[in-house]
Amino acid sequence: MPFEFPIRIYWEDTDAGGIVFYANYLKFFERARTEWLRSLGIGQHGLREQTGGMFVVTDARLRYLRPAHLDDELIVTAHLQEAGRASLTIVQQALLNNEQLTDQPRIVLSEGTIRIGWVDAASMRPARIPSTLLEQLS
Repeated sequence: MPFEFPIRIYWEDTDAGGIVFYANYLKFFERARTEWLRSLGIGQHGLREQTGGMFVVTDARLRYLRPAHLDDELIVTAHLQEAGRASLTIVQQALLNNEQLTDQPRIVLSEGTIRIGWVDAASMRPARIPSTLLEQLS
């Protein structure tokens, strides 16, 4: 079951037409991934201090299906699709949370696949994800 994180759309998230600016979905996905890790007891700052490594985005593929508008409430998901030795692939969606207004299911607005790689924080060179961290994520 994917991790879910609610996000409300504010003026600052929209363009001149009142629609969420497309690049902001990357921000929403980043917040959901960060909160997903936090829900597992993994703080990114502490992780860097304890292991000397950190995650960096190496690939992002997004599809935009429908627009979100000012005051919409979204549910942004994060689900680990694949864990490798040095990277994770995370599938994410931004869904319109219209369940409180109608009996309709949530509507997918955007979906993406994000790959994050593990690097040594000092050199920024790829490294293996610590096995204890992989166990926490599984």
